Amino acid sequence: RGREGDVRGPASGSRALRAWSLGAGRAFAFGLVATPVFGVVFFSACGSVSVSFVLACWLCRALEPLAPAPRLAEAVGGAGSWVTWTGGLFGALFIGTAILMVPRLGAATVLALIVVGQMLGSLVFDHVGLLGLPQQPISPTRLAGAASLILGVVLIRL
Repeated sequence: RGREGDVRGPASGSRALRAWSLGAGRAFAFGLVATPVFGVVFFSACGSVSVSFVLACWLCRALEPLAPAPRLAEAVGGAGSWVTWTGGLFGALFIGTAILMVPRLGAATVLALIVVGQMLGSLVFDHVGLLGLPQQPISPTRLAGAASLILGVVLIRL
């Protein structure tokens, strides 16, 4: 709260923001399905990843004026810590996972497993206050929520 670069504000829990996030989740799922197809079109998983990242860069540059964070020139000028530069690596891991796993396991299973992995990681990140996050201890309620997601993966696989 009140830290430099903190983009949370009074409207952070608004319906519009939740609806936007829900829509982004649907788009994320579509991307999960489209990425392996992209690999077939380009005859290469690496070609698919490259084109995906170029398109993502164009979109991010187009949306940059809407972001309440420092602009690209400011961010690169400050360089930040090594952690700042890992986002692209994790994006490539996601795309590579989609290319390799969706044709084998199906979109719903892969996305469910990714969400469970994100939730388990996020619980730990919140618990320890990773990278300046406000600490939120792991509680029985939060663990029950994570267990519900794991149960969801099991049910989707049936």
